[in-house]
Amino acid sequence: MPENNHENVDLGVLEARVDDLIKTVDSLKNENSALRHQQKNLISERAVLIEKTEQARFRVESMIARLRAMETRS
Repeated sequence: MPENNHENVDLGVLEARVDDLIKTVDSLKNENSALRHQQKNLISERAVLIEKTEQARFRVESMIARLRAMETRS
């Protein structure tokens, strides 16, 4: 009988550890999903910022070219 009780305790401990592992896996899956979503948003935001930077660079270069043209006319 004592061996049976020991086996029940071991089984209970094992069940608790498996339950903890399942909770950890679920938590990590949720975190991973949230991080992937955040990464997707950041990549999109980065693309928008790169485009805005390129547009600003083009406008500044155009202004510089116009100023140089005005200097040569004077």
